[in-house]
Amino acid sequence: MSPTVSVVAPSLVATHAVASAIAACSRAGDIIVLAGEMGAGKTAFAQGFGRALGVDEPITSPTFTLVQTYATPRGQLHHADVYRLEQLHEVADLALGELAEFRGIVIVEWGDVVSAVLGEHLEVRLELAAEPAADDDDFVDRARRITITPSGRSWAERWQILTAHLAALDLTAAAG
Repeated sequence: MSPTVSVVAPSLVATHAVASAIAACSRAGDIIVLAGEMGAGKTAFAQGFGRALGVDEPITSPTFTLVQTYATPRGQLHHADVYRLEQLHEVADLALGELAEFRGIVIVEWGDVVSAVLGEHLEVRLELAAEPAADDDDFVDRARRITITPSGRSWAERWQILTAHLAALDLTAAAG
C-alpha cells in the first residue's frame, strides 16, 4: 500500500502553497494526477503549481482544448483535462506519457479516472474541507483537504523530501 499524506489548506493562498511545495519536488517526466469533485479546486491547484514553476500567463482549465502547454525555466508544463473523454483510448491518443518524457511535467485534471493508463504518477486529491454556507458563492477561496499519494518508484524515492516540504509549510499564515 502506498504512503499518503493529507493537509488542510484553509484558503486559496494555502492551496497554492501546497502546489508550490509539490512543484519544488517535481522534475521532467513527472505526471501529477488531480482528483476531486467539480469545484474542489483542481484548476486552482494547477494555477499554483504552474506559478511555482515560473508560468506567468493565465492558467485556465483546458476542458475544451484538452491540453494546454506552458513554457517554464524547468521545461514544459502540460496541463490536461480528461473530463470530457469517454474511453481510455482517447487518453492514449493525447500521448501524455510522451509529453512527460520530452522534458515535460504533465498535470492531469480528472486523471484519477484514467490513472491506470498513466503509469507512475503522484495523485493529488482535493476535497472541500467543510460544506459551504447557503449564501457562500466563493468557490475559489474555500478550505480544502489535499491528500497526496505516490504511485511508482520515482515518487517513492522523493517521498521523504516531499513530505518534509509539506511539513515545513505554515498553512495558517497562508490563510491570511
